Amino acid sequence: MEMHIANDTGRLSHDLAAWLSDYIREVLSQKDRFTFVLSGGSTPKQLYALLAESPYKEAIDWQKIHFFWGDERAVPFEDSRNNAKMCYDELLNKVPVNPAHIHIMRTDIGPEESAFAYEKVLKDYFNDSEITFDFVLLGMGDDGHTLSLFPGTEVIHEENDWVKAFYLPAQEMFRITLTAPVVNHAACVAFLAAGAGKAETLKHVLNGEPNTDLYPSQIIKPVKGQLHWFIDRAAAAML
Repeated sequence: MEMHIANDTGRLSHDLAAWLSDYIREVLSQKDRFTFVLSGGSTPKQLYALLAESPYKEAIDWQKIHFFWGDERAVPFEDSRNNAKMCYDELLNKVPVNPAHIHIMRTDIGPEESAFAYEKVLKDYFNDSEITFDFVLLGMGDDGHTLSLFPGTEVIHEENDWVKAFYLPAQEMFRITLTAPVVNHAACVAFLAAGAGKAETLKHVLNGEPNTDLYPSQIIKPVKGQLHWFIDRAAAAML
């Protein structure tokens, strides 16, 4: 595991953008495509805005990047809560991506059907490869959740399916999410976490006793890949 600590959220986003641009270039020097799992939520917005501007807009070979999502709220694409919509608004509509390389979690069909369809997309795409995605961007909630793996939910412990849908009573909505097995076989996973509200949870996730039901972010441990934490000083305050 590698830690990257920035003084503030602005510097944090700049650091991750620079690191990610270099990593994409490194991977594409060895193969002809790069698979990128996007994260929803508020924290990545600043990162996406940076990637959509110079120098990254020109430096990154967007045509060779294939985009996926870590999780999705089962709301229409037009809904402001939809993760895919946010990523289109902040990044995908602003850089020269190939539309055929964008693989959203569908919300125009039922959640269970969407999860089944997305798992088929992933298994067709990666086939029997030992490594799945080149890069997975994750966030961590103040409660320790990541993806749609919320404290106390059964999906934390899923060992077989790559994608699951379930109803989350606290939010009164269905969620569709990648599971730990497919993420833990990625080549590289990076958490992006900022703010004082994350400090105590982050202390438990990184240095506390294993308790994935309480701190689901602990379940993310790449089998053979890299794990990075990009955090700001406020989030790192208790480490």
